[in-house]
This record gives sequence, C-alpha cells and structure tokens, in this order.
Amino acid sequence: MTDKTMTIRQMCDAFDVTPRTLRFYEAKELLFPIREGQKRLFTRRDRARLKLILRGKRFGFSLEEIRQLLDLYNEGDQQRTQLERSYELAQKRMGDLIAQRDELSSAINDLEEQMKWGEKMLASIKEPKKVAE
Repeated sequence: MTDKTMTIRQMCDAFDVTPRTLRFYEAKELLFPIREGQKRLFTRRDRARLKLILRGKRFGFSLEEIRQLLDLYNEGDQQRTQLERSYELAQKRMGDLIAQRDELSSAINDLEEQMKWGEKMLASIKEPKKVAE
C-alpha cells in the first residue's frame, strides 16, 4: 500500500464494508478505483467519497441523492453548491427523522398503555381452582 492508494481488502478493513459493497458503489459510479487487471486501487478521493457515502446512508439519504451531492463537488465554486444542496437535503431528512421519532414515541406510549391494561386484566382474573381427583 502506498500513501495514495489502498487495495479492496484494505478498504474493507478500514471502513468495515464488504468487497461486494465496494464493487456495488463502483457500479453505481460512486467510487472510481484505479484498475490494474483484476486489482482495484482506491485513492484518497475514493476514501473520502466512501466516508461520505457511508455517512449519507447512515442518515437515510438514497444512493441517488448521495451521488448527486458527490457530483456537485466539481462545480468550481469552492463547494458552495454542494454545501447548499447538502444542507437542504439534511434539513428535509431531519424533519423526516423527527416525524419518525414522534410516531415511534407515540406507538411506544400506546403499547405501554395496552400492556398496563393487560396487566390489570390479568390481575383481576382469578385463576380457577384445581379440582382434587
């Protein structure tokens, strides 16, 4: 390994991903490793892009959204367009996540209430006495 490139195995170890994942991202034109025969060599740029891809996936962005954001890097405006679009998508995603959290909190509260009701019902029902044979 040089300071500039990493093999697929080194990338997998460094980012805790599978070779299949890296090949998939390459097929989706998110990563562009150098090809030497069957060997793939990933550059610093690929490593930075993979870090952003994984972060975007963690936040729930689609691969298409991530690809579009990565493509904005080369706009020539010191990444202003990329940052503005990233911020817009992040605001929308934050709203979605907050709504999901609120829905989940509501479902948890409803389930807790149902469980309390069930406990009361079980406690109020007396177990039948066993008949001696």
